[in-house]
Amino acid sequence: MKAITIPVPGDADALVLDDVPVPEIGPTDVLVTVAAAGVNRADLMQRQGFYDPPPGASPYPGLEVSGTVAAVGEQVEGWSVGDQVCALLSGGGYAEQVAVPAGQLLPVPAGVSLRDAAALPEVVSTVWSNVFLTASLQTGQTLLVHGGSSGIGTMAIQLAREVGAHVAVTAGSAAKLEACRELGAEILVNYREQDFVEVLREHTGGAGADVILDNMGAKYLARNVDALATGGRLVVIGLQGGTRAELDLGVLMRKRAAVIATSLRARPPAEKATIVAAVREHVWPLVESGRVRPIVHGTYPAATSPLDAPPVQAMARVIERLGSKPAVAAQAPWWGPYFLYGAPFASGGLGRSDGAHGPDEWCEVDGLRRFMHMAYDTVEELART
Repeated sequence: MKAITIPVPGDADALVLDDVPVPEIGPTDVLVTVAAAGVNRADLMQRQGFYDPPPGASPYPGLEVSGTVAAVGEQVEGWSVGDQVCALLSGGGYAEQVAVPAGQLLPVPAGVSLRDAAALPEVVSTVWSNVFLTASLQTGQTLLVHGGSSGIGTMAIQLAREVGAHVAVTAGSAAKLEACRELGAEILVNYREQDFVEVLREHTGGAGADVILDNMGAKYLARNVDALATGGRLVVIGLQGGTRAELDLGVLMRKRAAVIATSLRARPPAEKATIVAAVREHVWPLVESGRVRPIVHGTYPAATSPLDAPPVQAMARVIERLGSKPAVAAQAPWWGPYFLYGAPFASGGLGRSDGAHGPDEWCEVDGLRRFMHMAYDTVEELART
């Protein structure tokens, strides 16, 4: 089969379309023929050599897919050949077929296309596991989401809204904040112009946020703790602002607050299965009712590379397979997929277009385009420029 491989990490040219063996499945695994695969920040970091797959995982990028069950292991129950599914992965989604532990499969929700279903597993599992299973956001509480217009952010807004929580967000432009407001955010903070700690206190009567979902890490640590309410929970899921910071434990203790750092990719299959089961029980009915939806911005041909799309203020979320149309097969070296970009206004204003320009790429920040070379000192610098 064909897969996108990364023989040597680097810029977009590091992505190599190659022939690889079809993955073998174990007794509790399912083989899925991929129709669509999400593109997440972790894939960009893996391409650059900053985020290796966990031990035992596929070496190919791709953390979420949708497709059709092609084979099932002998101990698998509840899934059959021909079922349309989407799946949470540790890697391997950029391929024609992928092996998935059965516990990480989800049915394609009613009312959602097979293509768009690939935009759900990673983002929904991340939000549900962190905001609800770990931080236990409750009705009437306040959630602060940094990067509210990102893929994670737009899903967090929708799910928090559905449980009756109040949502505050940070983003870098009026347009991004308006997108968040339309999804249900109530407190809007332009981090370029405002202090989110002050704005949050103003809108909560000085109480602060009960839960903060943070993608920045070190840069925001002290201010996040200041912004927490008594008994608040700060959940760090990204390190775009660095890894080292000073923390005043006295402030944390006075607030009886908690700082929690988590990741999803490296969790063992049993933990992922628990998360996926909770997502199916609690989130899938909301998706099928239309109250919660994947945010898809646009589609781009993926014949050359997953990062070859025109610059947009978004992170790619989905690749769509065209199928076996002869005209398409003649044009595309793989199976003719398209990339769909997720949230229309990604946190930090990062737009990508590596492949068409060799070692260069476009970055777009609030309408300002800058042609940049791929010699970044850190991934964090790229994410915030």
